[in-house]
Amino acid sequence: MAMSSTFPTPQSGPVAKRSDEDLAPGDIAVGVIIGRASEYFDFFVFGIAAVLVFPQVFFPFEDRLTGTLYAFLVFALAFVVRPIGTLIGMEIQRRYGRSAKLTAALFLLGCSTVAMGLLPSFAEVGSTAIVLLALCRVGQGLALGGSWDGLPSLLALNAPPHRRGWYAMLGQLGAPLGFFVASGVFLYVYSSLDSKDFLSWGWRFPFFTAFTINVVALFARLRLVVTHEYEKRMEEHELDPAYLHQLLPAQGHHIVIGAFVALASYALFHLVTVFPLSWVALSDADGIEGFMKMELLGAAFAAAAMPMSGLIADKVGRRNFLGTLAIAIGVFALFAPLMLGGGKPGQAAFILIGFVLLGLSYGQSAGSVTSNFLPHFRYTGAALTADMAWLLGAAFAPVIALYLSSRFGLVSLSVYLLSGVVCTLLALRVNKRLRAAAVVQD
Repeated sequence: MAMSSTFPTPQSGPVAKRSDEDLAPGDIAVGVIIGRASEYFDFFVFGIAAVLVFPQVFFPFEDRLTGTLYAFLVFALAFVVRPIGTLIGMEIQRRYGRSAKLTAALFLLGCSTVAMGLLPSFAEVGSTAIVLLALCRVGQGLALGGSWDGLPSLLALNAPPHRRGWYAMLGQLGAPLGFFVASGVFLYVYSSLDSKDFLSWGWRFPFFTAFTINVVALFARLRLVVTHEYEKRMEEHELDPAYLHQLLPAQGHHIVIGAFVALASYALFHLVTVFPLSWVALSDADGIEGFMKMELLGAAFAAAAMPMSGLIADKVGRRNFLGTLAIAIGVFALFAPLMLGGGKPGQAAFILIGFVLLGLSYGQSAGSVTSNFLPHFRYTGAALTADMAWLLGAAFAPVIALYLSSRFGLVSLSVYLLSGVVCTLLALRVNKRLRAAAVVQD
């Protein structure tokens, strides 16, 4: 594993002397993992609270199911505004630089998350509490869009051709880590307090923890972003913001294709993390604590599966691997109702198998078609592709799955997930044809 080697430099001679400002791939990887883990922590804290807290605190005027559906709609707001945050962040970067953009974005993310922990309840201020919760969630979404630093793209572009799957996986590793920490903190608070104290003040603690985590993540990423070597590498690969009116007419179709290529994985993302917790909370409230412990184990399985995804993808090719995983997710979807509705043993199988599939597929889903973009469009194109993948695949997955399952049974979960699989397979097919046509034209 070439984690400790440096990038090639333009210096001549058989052995190039390393400068103090040189960036090793391992340094970039650490910045990517820490940065992404902090972002996922913030988002999963909200997702877990949307199940365990918000229906009672912000939507007490509705039954538990309807209150959870409303909370999931607020949950989706962040993904709706995320592309807007990306475009705002790009403009800030043009005017003030990458470090200013990143600092502003992570500051907004941390403050929005901490502010949620300070919000009054519906019983105290009425509908104003819901409006404030929605505004904080919008702040999270804008911040996440604006926090795109290009580190995953830089890491992938400097990866050896036979190790691209491995390096692509590193940027995704923050997801299971962020979920593990968020679930662990919530589980500790939930299991340590009685219901009254938890809903009164205990649920706020994970939101306050987010600020500390964001400060650590900010310094870890700024340590790389402000260096001369980082800017030099970004300039060499033309990783600078592109204007939307130039990108969309020229290569906007690659954003759509890239989003659909990742659809099965991104849909699975919330269907094995947030949605099943809501299903258990509504059907067996006494089983919440045990289920959260199982999800912690599932997150560990996903984290272990991600390095495997890098090794396998480097052997068989990332696109072939994604296609195979999409089919595997389709098979999982067929048996998902039996597992999730099969009591504790079935739920354990659903979580563990689902998280392994998530680790394998999500580890390679980001940037799988980023190379389709021309160099000067790649920075913005990669960011918007991720935004659209989250919006189309994950934003409304919990609310749609919970609503359909409550109305028509868990079989609707299979149908929903299978629709994402079909979209992924079709997008991979279209992408293959476009690449073949491009080769012929060249």
